[in-house]
Amino acid sequence: MRGRGDARSSRALPVSWRPATWHPRLDMGRLSRSRSSTSHRNLPHLLLFFLFVGPFDCLASYSRATELLYSLNEGLPAGVLIGSLAEDLRLVHGAGRQDPQSQPPEHSGAERNPPLSFSLASQGLSGQYVILDNRSGELHTSAQEIDREALCLEGGGGAAWRGSISISSSPSADSCLLLLDVLVLPQEYFRFVKVKIAIRDINDNAPQFPVSEISVWVPENAPVNTRLAIEHPAMDRDIGTNGVQTYRLLDYHRMFTLDVEENENGERTPYLIVMGLLDRETQDQYVSIIIAEDGGSPPLLGSATLTIGISDINDNCPLFTDSQINATVYGNATVGTPIAAVQAVDRDLGNNAQVTYSYSQKVPQVSKDLFHLDENTGVIKLFSKIGGSVLQTHKLTILANGPGCIPAMITALVTIIKVIFRPPEIVPRYIANEIDGIVYLKELEPVKTPIAFFTIRDPEGKYKVNCYLDGEGPFRLSPYKPYSNEYLLETTKPMDYELQQFYEIAVIAWNSEGFHVKKMIKVQLLDDNDNAPIFLQPLVELTIEENNSPNAFLTKLDATDADSGERGQVSYFLGPDAPSYFSLDSVTGVLTVSTQLDREEKEKYKYTVRAVDSGKPPKESVATVAITVLDKNDNSPRFINKDFSFFVPENFPGYGEIGIISVTDADAGQNGWVALSVVNQSDIFVIDTGKGTLRAKVSLDREQQSSYTLWVEAVDGGEPPLSSTTKITILLLDINDNPPLVLFPQSNMSYLLVLPSTLPGSPVTEVYAIDKDTGMNAVIAYSIIGRRGPRPESFRIDSKTGNITLEEALLQTDYGLHRLLVKVSDHGYPEPLHSTVMVNLFVNDTVSNESYIESLLRKEPEINIEEKEPQISIEPTHRKVEPVSCMPTLVALSVISLGSITLVTGMGIYICLRGKRHHREDENLGVQIPLKGKIDLHMRERKPMDISNI
Repeated sequence: MRGRGDARSSRALPVSWRPATWHPRLDMGRLSRSRSSTSHRNLPHLLLFFLFVGPFDCLASYSRATELLYSLNEGLPAGVLIGSLAEDLRLVHGAGRQDPQSQPPEHSGAERNPPLSFSLASQGLSGQYVILDNRSGELHTSAQEIDREALCLEGGGGAAWRGSISISSSPSADSCLLLLDVLVLPQEYFRFVKVKIAIRDINDNAPQFPVSEISVWVPENAPVNTRLAIEHPAMDRDIGTNGVQTYRLLDYHRMFTLDVEENENGERTPYLIVMGLLDRETQDQYVSIIIAEDGGSPPLLGSATLTIGISDINDNCPLFTDSQINATVYGNATVGTPIAAVQAVDRDLGNNAQVTYSYSQKVPQVSKDLFHLDENTGVIKLFSKIGGSVLQTHKLTILANGPGCIPAMITALVTIIKVIFRPPEIVPRYIANEIDGIVYLKELEPVKTPIAFFTIRDPEGKYKVNCYLDGEGPFRLSPYKPYSNEYLLETTKPMDYELQQFYEIAVIAWNSEGFHVKKMIKVQLLDDNDNAPIFLQPLVELTIEENNSPNAFLTKLDATDADSGERGQVSYFLGPDAPSYFSLDSVTGVLTVSTQLDREEKEKYKYTVRAVDSGKPPKESVATVAITVLDKNDNSPRFINKDFSFFVPENFPGYGEIGIISVTDADAGQNGWVALSVVNQSDIFVIDTGKGTLRAKVSLDREQQSSYTLWVEAVDGGEPPLSSTTKITILLLDINDNPPLVLFPQSNMSYLLVLPSTLPGSPVTEVYAIDKDTGMNAVIAYSIIGRRGPRPESFRIDSKTGNITLEEALLQTDYGLHRLLVKVSDHGYPEPLHSTVMVNLFVNDTVSNESYIESLLRKEPEINIEEKEPQISIEPTHRKVEPVSCMPTLVALSVISLGSITLVTGMGIYICLRGKRHHREDENLGVQIPLKGKIDLHMRERKPMDISNI
């Protein structure tokens, strides 16, 4: 636990290591040496050295990257300590540890001068969530509260910003990373640090249903244990156990229970289970509250209203309330006069409750011809005039028929009353449009629209006549004052063609003697375009696999219009937001896509479609089409780079991280899962499939092998799988792990005879060494660090070539053994390595007593060590690389290279001519001993060497 609150820090080792400095240099370990004319012979080599080393020096750079990982809870207050970068990078003695690579030996911790400085690579949004102390390197939370859901769920995963701070959501569902780039200065202690802060989830969000009311329909004949998925499950912005865990109902009505199923993705869906027998006719709806509960402590709840509707099935048959009805009709009744009506009741709904009426086969044909039975309404009407010979009583047996039912039965007794006197008369005068006895009204006519006037008369002139309206409908018959026997028929409320198109009513007049007469009025409503088309589904959700065939069928849209005729004819059109490659047939509503869809290009489409009727003016409605393109394995894994190159220091520990092989697959799910493997050199190298980390199983030695070429294969999880390969080049960087090896002299016991007549400036002998390392690690310098003898300061050594020359003329007192302790040192970093060798020079005219000289060599010399470092004119290893442009250097080198060719040619001619001249001089002077590079090393060990200037 660090700081306050619940902020935890974890130290992470650097994910990759690079040498602090690395400058490509020409290997100087094997430059040819010469005892004479050294400067002239080396001049072409020096020109070539500066020619090629310039561009490499211009491009040289170094990097030291480190990665730290911290974690903390979301919602912490300001000032909570997240971590100390100085301690976790081991830049101070915070835990008694010290990073040997982070600082020179003479500085540590707070003693650095100048002091360490910490800063974000780019200010950006860094101050919004964290505060970095520039001196101490401590990282604290800021006043802006960190909300994990706002950063990683609404932010949309992946890097949301560029700069010193960014948000990253890894493939793991519970990962939420705050990324910062931190610079450690000054330049001599420079580090580039990547800080990752994992934001842990807390239970600060309650489950929430996407809708407040959820409806589920269950058929009334559903058996016990029937399972129905409840749409619109609750969502919780928290993750893991803080997400939705279970569901329950507030009231189960003793008829239902809940079960929760979890799919492969961890999503939980509630299922409604029927626990009892349902009957819609008893109860057609149940209302409860569904509660979603998360796994937090304490748990948080979310709720919605759950309405369980019971859908009807045909489990009831028509029934009559009575077994018999009685009706009378006058002998002078007009044709079409309603006589009676029967009505059966079916408790079901819709088509299940549809009832039709018919006569039984027992009814005589005479009665059927006289009385007409309407099969839909059950109304019995007079079908023909009543003659004098007609039976007075008719028994009509009527059947009520329902789908799949035994007919119900009722008896209608109709009695005919003979009329002696003339009945009253009804004289209509129509106001509305009337054709052939049918009155036509528009459905949108206002209330109190007049239909007709009726005049009532008594032919006898001695009876009082009354008048009333019979039948159902929005009509009213009332006296029209101040006139008598005048009645007005008008509407009482708005009429709707879609509810009922036809009405049949009767105006009945009767006198005090009981005689009555009917005038049937038929009203036909005319349709208006007052209804817009309605889509069966306002949201049409579709799926289609990518790479579909052209003109692939998607769905058939269906919209209904309650209006009739042209007003109810629907045409379909795409909305303006629909892509051009989708087509919708305006007549059939068939939706197709004309081109192949690519999920990797676009996974989801959402646009509108319109349904327009043919009314004037037309009406329309809009639905939304949501299309999800399903993935197919049509993309091979793709490496971020065409090939990869990694520079690794030799002696790199086994299973250390060499580099990251980044690979992506545009497919999704299993098709996008990628496995990596090393095709060759698998006995030495291995790769982590999860992170793509390349590792070596063993430590690598540059002196054994300086580079490796690997082939890495990436295979996805599709069926069939797709694969790709990439080339990996691993270059081993040299480490100064080999000291110089002295080849001549071969031992400290060898010696060389120097004649007293040797002239000053003449070469005497040489020290020759090699170094197995490369670059600056193999650049060798020679120096004399100890001397013993009569006058050993008479000899000097060339720091670059190792040639030993006589500086002063030898005197009589200089006879004897001179011993020079030579230090051979490389220019390796961070610590140069060295070897020593004893060079023994015996000044005398001849060697007369070899045993005496050997006895002197066997004595331990008393030599004072002179700690004088060899000097060589090579640029410092650690000099700062100025950020200059390479272009001027390249242009200059191009010009110099042309001149160099001419200069080298001339120098070659000059050296050849001079070499011939020296050869002739050597022949004339009779020099017996060859120069450096041609000396027999075995001969040097066996006997002294004569050097003379004569």
